[in-house]
Amino acid sequence: MGIIIKPIVTEKMTAVTEKTPNRFGFRVQPDANKLEIRSAVEALYNVVVEDVNTMNYSGKKKSRYTKSGVVNGRQDSFKKAIVTLKEGDTIDFFSNI
Repeated sequence: MGIIIKPIVTEKMTAVTEKTPNRFGFRVQPDANKLEIRSAVEALYNVVVEDVNTMNYSGKKKSRYTKSGVVNGRQDSFKKAIVTLKEGDTIDFFSNI
């Protein structure tokens, strides 16, 4: 399995991309470092990466009420990377749909 798990295409990340068109978010492997993320994005999307910011999110406890009672669970923890590309480069996630 690769370093990049999937791109983040949410309302919040889309707002960031509209504000600064050369920033994109990815969900990455928790043990990946910034150099590995940089090389993986450059190889996968054929762009030049200027900067990589990473953040770790811890898993949260979740519970919901059902007919059979309370069901408890846990959300997975994950790592997110915000990648800044060189001016003029862009990534189109929807080109092959």
